[in-house]
Order: sequence, then structure tokens, then C-alpha cells
Amino acid sequence: MTDFFKGIPQVKFEGADSDNEFAFKHYNPDEVIMGKRMEDHLRFSIAYWHSFAYEGGDPFGGRTFERPWFDGGIENAKLKADVAFEMYDILQAPFFAFHDLDVRPEGKDFAESTRNLEEIVDYFALKMESSKTKLLWGTANLFTHRRFMAGAATNPDPDVFAYSAATIKSCMDATIKLGGQNYVLWGGREGYETLLNTDLTKEADHAARMLEMVVNYKHKMGWDGQILIEPKPQEPSKHQYDYDAATVYGFLKRYGLENEVKLNLEQGHAILAGHSFEHELAVARSLGMLGSIDMNRNDYQSGWDTDQFPNNVPEVALAYYEVLSAGGFTKGGTNFDARIRRQSLDAEDLILSHVGGMDICARGLKAAAAMLEDGKLEAARDARYADWDSAASKAMLESDLESIQARVLADGVNPEPRSGRQERLENLVNSYM
Repeated sequence: MTDFFKGIPQVKFEGADSDNEFAFKHYNPDEVIMGKRMEDHLRFSIAYWHSFAYEGGDPFGGRTFERPWFDGGIENAKLKADVAFEMYDILQAPFFAFHDLDVRPEGKDFAESTRNLEEIVDYFALKMESSKTKLLWGTANLFTHRRFMAGAATNPDPDVFAYSAATIKSCMDATIKLGGQNYVLWGGREGYETLLNTDLTKEADHAARMLEMVVNYKHKMGWDGQILIEPKPQEPSKHQYDYDAATVYGFLKRYGLENEVKLNLEQGHAILAGHSFEHELAVARSLGMLGSIDMNRNDYQSGWDTDQFPNNVPEVALAYYEVLSAGGFTKGGTNFDARIRRQSLDAEDLILSHVGGMDICARGLKAAAAMLEDGKLEAARDARYADWDSAASKAMLESDLESIQARVLADGVNPEPRSGRQERLENLVNSYM
């Protein structure tokens, strides 16, 4: 045991009337909702990069946090792991997620970095023997080091492509060894800064080939986890190729990979794309592409990805409404891709931010389940499209322009607008909150 979280008790459910800040007010892991335990619905995951690697910096200033594991080699990486698993135990978190760079020190070359990763993965495996916390997903950091400044899979230098492919393999091996249920690809530098030096066709082809290699390796290893792409627009490149859910789906269809890869969607990334989280989830549900989610929020008054913890129950409820409507998570879950503010210096802040986020998600899940079970929202939606169920309407879709025009003339079709009833539906949704 370390003393980083000294004096902080294990967080347990005490109910809405509790005034203990180190207690869940709404997240009751064993509460059954729609026939499933709340813990099994939400499948919470702690992000290693934000909780243990983030130094408190922002675009205009560097480190504000002082952690005993910063600036160290392999022994400090193991100390970081000790602290991480203590936090998982305090929160009784079912899962965690990591990039390779989050957990191991950077080596002088690929071989040394890989040895460092393998040593930490072995250490994780030992920690997991006495922990309930499992691995939701692993991924590779192919964006921080200067070698990736022009991309990884889309880099004009074949050696960077090779280095990236090798890194992905080592991270997939780590994920598989630790029993991870997903592998995520986030193209943090897969985009362009100027079209003056960019070959869009070549870069798309290379990104697709890398993804094909990932899929092929998954099958070669006999791994039954999900391969996920995480969309994000803008930041850091002027134009990111994986802009949003619809863009990624178009890419997957273009290269015949839509049956092999699903989506990991994030609230903050949806906002940067000019969408709501609900929109991105609805698109994924419509396409059958929902794999997992990163839960956070953005500051609507800032222009970058602020990765704050969720605090808006109506937003979260509508997100989980889409998740539940899609059938819920199978291998995916709710990963807190969220970080405490750079002024939140204390160990307590790290715990309580997650407690609050978990409670917000629990409230949102319960509201979403109530909406689905009540059925009024779906009934209103069905009623709006009910005329399409008639035999004549279905026949029209199998018809042609000439026949439709003839019917409009013969029957004097002259439709009047119908109310969309938006405010009434918003009132209905608010009644569940």
C-alpha cells in the first residue's frame, strides 16, 4: 500500500439522503434496472491517462500537480500502478483503460519501450489477481512524441508507419494478455494541417491498410474483443480524418471494414464536431456501430477539448437512452475520459470527481430506463411516422416518379404541415429527471 490516498475510505452506496461526500448517492451497483444490475449496465472504467499521467497542464501552462511517480523510470511506473489499483479499489471500479505511454517510461528506442511495457503489463497482471478491476480497453499513444507530428498510419514517412504498426501490435498483445475486451484506435494526428503538402487518397489508403492489419491480427490471435475507432474533429490537426460517427462509418464502408470495427464515442468530441452526444450515439445506433463510450463534458465557453467530468443529468440521460435503445453495452462500457481541473490538487479531488461522475451517470441511466419502460417517447415518435405503415405508402416507395405524380394529380394531394410537438416532447423528457 502507498500513502497517496491515506485516510480515504472505500466509497459505498448510502443513498440520496446521505451527507457523506465519500459515498454514492445514486450509484448502487446491485440495483436492478431493466433486468440487469446497474454496475453491469454502466460498466465504469477509469482512464489511466487522465487520473495518473495528467500533470495539470493546459494550452497555456504546464504542470500544476506534483505526484510522487512523475519523472521516474520503471520503479516509479510501478508506484503509479500501485496508486492506480488503490484508487480502483476505493471506487470498486469494474474496469480501467490505458495507452502504452501512460503506464511505461519511454525508452531510447522501440525495443526498450516495448520491454518497459511488457514489464508493466506483467505487474498489472499481478495486481489484477487480487483486484475486481478488469481491463476495458487498451490503445497506443501515436500522437504525443514528435515522430508522430505528421501522423502515424497517414505519415508520409514509411518508417513512421512501420514504427506505428509495431507499437500497435505490442499494445494489442498487452491488451489481449490482460484480458481486455476492446482495442481502441484514436488517430490523434491522423489529419492534415495544409492541403498544400497532403495526398488525401494516399493517406486514406494507408490508414485503411493499417486498420486491416489490426483486424487481421485480431483474428490471427483468436481474440474475441471489439476493435473500436474513436472519432474526433479538429484539435490537434486542422482537419482530423475521423471527424464524427458518420464520417468514420463512411470510411469503413469505403474499405469494406464496417463489419469488423465499431465506434467508441465521446461527449467532448461530439461537441467539438458541432453535435450533441445524443446525436453521435443516435447515428451509431442507427448504423449498428455502437461499441463503447467515453463519458465527459466540454466547457461550452471554451474552444478546446476540456475533458471535464459529467454534471448534467438531462444530457447524460439522453445519451443512455440511445445506449439502452441500442441494446446496451456488450463488451464496451462507460470510460471516464475526464480529468480534474488544474487547480484541483488534492488526492481527494481525484476520488470525488469520479464519485460525482458515477452518480450523475447513475441518475441518467435510471431516467433513461424510465423513459424506455414508460414508452411514451417512442409512442410519440411512432405516431409521427404512422402513415408510412399504410399499404399505399409502402407501395409508393416501390413505385416511380411518373406514377407518384399521376396519383398526386388524380387525388388532388395538397398536404398541410403537421406539428412536430418539440416542446411537448421536451416537457415529457424533463418529467423523468
